[in-house]
Parts: sequence; structure tokens; C-alpha cells
Amino acid sequence: MKRIVIFASGSGTNAENLIKFFQNSDKACVVQVLTNNPHAKVLDRCKALGVSALSFNRIAFSKTNDVLNILKASKPDLIVLAGFLWKFPEFILNEFPNKVINVHPALLPKYGGQGMFGMHVHEAIVANKETETGITIHYVNEHYDEGTVIFQARCEVEAHDCVEDVAAKIHELEMEHFPKVVEGILNSENGNSKKPK
Repeated sequence: MKRIVIFASGSGTNAENLIKFFQNSDKACVVQVLTNNPHAKVLDRCKALGVSALSFNRIAFSKTNDVLNILKASKPDLIVLAGFLWKFPEFILNEFPNKVINVHPALLPKYGGQGMFGMHVHEAIVANKETETGITIHYVNEHYDEGTVIFQARCEVEAHDCVEDVAAKIHELEMEHFPKVVEGILNSENGNSKKPK
């Protein structure tokens, strides 16, 4: 059984979707959810779904081995960042090479980098009158949003779309594709994802 650890910072809809997707799987399961926000809604979602969830602070994450030790104990085959807003420390990445992935709410390399997350991305998309946007699932490296791209899915941005409309379209893409891509990575022998059907 492949083991998944999720990092989230907020509501946790992606985390919940992943947990439910693998709930009845005999190949993989979510064994742990970690959050940097002690008030994050994701903690309630995990409690309701019977999945272990812990919160941590910046010192535990990047200045000590506390979070690293939790990860080592969890023995993840894949670490999934699902709406997690902090930059991942290099020393943790070094312990789990090519095992940390992220979903970004834009078509990287466009609209990536520090400060480009959530509604900030959608606001920039609308302000710049983009005609399309989408999601990018990528490996995480020491730089914001610069790891190797695994998968992208696109959607149109209509002239009349507001920021909330774009956010809803992105959310739909994440719900549809993210679990399938995670499953594809776990099923792949060489660690490279195949596009989901």
C-alpha cells in the first residue's frame, strides 16, 4: 500500500478530495495531513474522515527536524502539497527527492513565484485579460513553482468572467485531475506520471 502525506494551509477541499479518492483503494491511502495553520478547516475535514492531522509552526518546519521526523515516521511514498503556502525547506526536499508535488492554480511558468497563490493568481489572470488559464501539477524544488511540470489542464477565461468565476473553474479542474495524477505517479514505476485518462 502506497502512503501519501498531504500538506495544506486552508480549507482543505483538495485534501478532502484526495482522501476520499483513495479511501477505498487497495493501492494507496492518505496516512497523514499536516498544516501550518492551527485554525485551518482542513483539520475539521480530517477529523470527520478519520485521518490523522497535525498543525505545526515555522520553527518546527524550517528551523528544527520536528516536521522532518514526523515525515520520516510516516514513510510517505509521495508528499502532496494541496493549497500549502510556505516554501518547502531544502533539507526536507533532500530527504525525499522527487517525492514532493504541488498543484498550482495557473499554467506555469505564467503566474508563478512568491506571492502568487489562490485569489492573487485569479485576480492577475482577470486583470491581464487572459483568455485561458488552468492548473499545473509539478514536482517541488527549492524555488517557488519552478519544479518539473508533471501535468497541466486548461480552461477558457470568458470576457465576462469575474475573479470568482475563474476560481470556480480552477477548483473544478483540481477536483477532477489532481487525484488521478497522484494515482498515476504512484502507479508509475519510474516516478514519472502518465496523463490521466
